[in-house]
Amino acid sequence: MRVVSLLPSATEIVYALGLESQLVGVTFECDEPPSARIDKTVVVGGRDTSDLTPGEIDAYVRAQFAAGADLYTLHAGALAALAPDLILTQDLCRVCALPSGHVEEALDHLGCRADVLSLDPHTLDDVLATILTVGERAGVPSRAAGLVAALRARLGAVADRVAGRARPRVAVVEWVDPPFTAGHWVPDLVTAAGGEPVAARPGLRSVQVGWPELTAAEPDIVVVSPCGYHLEGAAEQAALVAPKFPEAQVWAIDADGIVVRPGPRLVDGVEALAAILHPGAAAPARPGAVRRVDQ
Repeated sequence: MRVVSLLPSATEIVYALGLESQLVGVTFECDEPPSARIDKTVVVGGRDTSDLTPGEIDAYVRAQFAAGADLYTLHAGALAALAPDLILTQDLCRVCALPSGHVEEALDHLGCRADVLSLDPHTLDDVLATILTVGERAGVPSRAAGLVAALRARLGAVADRVAGRARPRVAVVEWVDPPFTAGHWVPDLVTAAGGEPVAARPGLRSVQVGWPELTAAEPDIVVVSPCGYHLEGAAEQAALVAPKFPEAQVWAIDADGIVVRPGPRLVDGVEALAAILHPGAAAPARPGAVRRVDQ
């Protein structure tokens, strides 16, 4: 089976299932593992926003949507040349990846036949279920079941370590300019790590809020997890957020690596959050996962 992934989290799932030899196409944002963009054909492009501030990125996204323009470009000819059997995409977020409808329209135009699977999880359990679904469609259901069982065992180990401990109030900031609160599966990560998510929307889309709304939630811990950023970028933004929460601990986390992409590494995110929320009880976070920001 020839597989094309149109979102980074799906690429991670494919590799975690040991199907990298069957993966033939990826997006320009697929950076885990780092070899994915080198070894595979890139079939989706987009603007490099690394030189923009969070506020400038927000303005660019809003301008594109207002103009009816897409954030991503499907290289339809390259996709057709790969002759994929299975294409993994999503409809959850227009900012995160190309919607499945665009893919299906392109396939119809090109006369290319492929199974298009849209992965649209809203909760942590949904994310684990998508791994099972990909495994079934790719013909390795037992391998997927084993992977999910191992991930659930790690979640169980975290739960055992933090059981019976007081749950700190945790606000996760998914974007800082303007601020967005935590949505979809992110509050589940906090709960699984032994915290109480506040100013959050479990299972629902992340939305823009005001800083007063976030401070009024009186979090004990603020975790800055901006979509599209790893730890260094998150730490820079957390330094700007910290003065707004003088009574709280403020932490930065590797957002793109272990929080915002709905794949197997979300369990790494739970383990890293547990290390923040329950130091001494939970296992220490791996290097490069989290960093406390001074006020």
